[in-house]
Amino acid sequence: MNDKPVTLYRHMKDLPSTHLLGSGTAMCSGCGGLEALHEIYDIIGEKSLYVNAAGCMTLLSVYPFTPFRGSWLYTAMASAAAGAQGVRDALDILLEKKQMKADEDMQVVVLSGDGSAYGMGLSATSSAMERNLDFIYICYDNEGYGNTGQQYSGATPHAARTSTSKGSSGFRGFKKDLFSIWAAHKPTYVATVIGSEPVDLARKIEKAMQLKGPRLILALSPCPTGWDYDPQDSVEIGKLAVKTGIWPLKEYVDGKVRHTKLPKQRLSVDEYLKRQGRFNHLYQPDRNDKLINEIQIDVDDYWSEVVE
Repeated sequence: MNDKPVTLYRHMKDLPSTHLLGSGTAMCSGCGGLEALHEIYDIIGEKSLYVNAAGCMTLLSVYPFTPFRGSWLYTAMASAAAGAQGVRDALDILLEKKQMKADEDMQVVVLSGDGSAYGMGLSATSSAMERNLDFIYICYDNEGYGNTGQQYSGATPHAARTSTSKGSSGFRGFKKDLFSIWAAHKPTYVATVIGSEPVDLARKIEKAMQLKGPRLILALSPCPTGWDYDPQDSVEIGKLAVKTGIWPLKEYVDGKVRHTKLPKQRLSVDEYLKRQGRFNHLYQPDRNDKLINEIQIDVDDYWSEVVE
């Protein structure tokens, strides 16, 4: 068997961390998903195996290299959770047969976009939760099929314009509540995060690492190319998602939902929407108060039911 890829990998993992996770790859400038993944990977560490569903983050790998110091497995968009099951089963068999030491065990991590997490891969993921699979599922949610032209997905918000919803009202549907879909399965842990709030994110990853079973980290991932804004504004767009209450930071653990950051004086959704070209049709040539108010009322209704 040709061991050249292994030799190359051993050479690559000796590179400094600045060469990892995105440097020299074809990722877009200002990618909010990569921002979150950098922060998550720093905590999970190299004793990990990433099962990467087809999507934007597939571009991190250029054979025979990947930017991960641990291991990486590519799967089709719908198959990541099934792949994670096979990997976890294989590791458990090796541990049981004492062919691998306990300190050599790896954390199994699914890495997927919203196209897989909210849609194509949801069936396999539901089955994995039913089997109480011990894995962390990271979804970088850029609210559309970002790798193929920003078509609408199950995560696309109401009224956003996408390449497949170009009418005057944008996307007529509504974003799925993946947090609640996961929580309905009664998994070990579910959390929403965003790279713009790194302390909140770090605390949740550290908590998830101390637990076993199915764990979801759902990261809103501002996307300059899909959302149409200047890449340098990604952090600010992320902060506005939290400050307007559009992206609640919360966690589900022990059967209860707890909000980890309460926007005491929420900004108007205008402050978030008007910064993104995908919502320009709500303001030009005339302001569409009806649709803007629908979005604001939806956010207000959510927070009116939050009791902490």
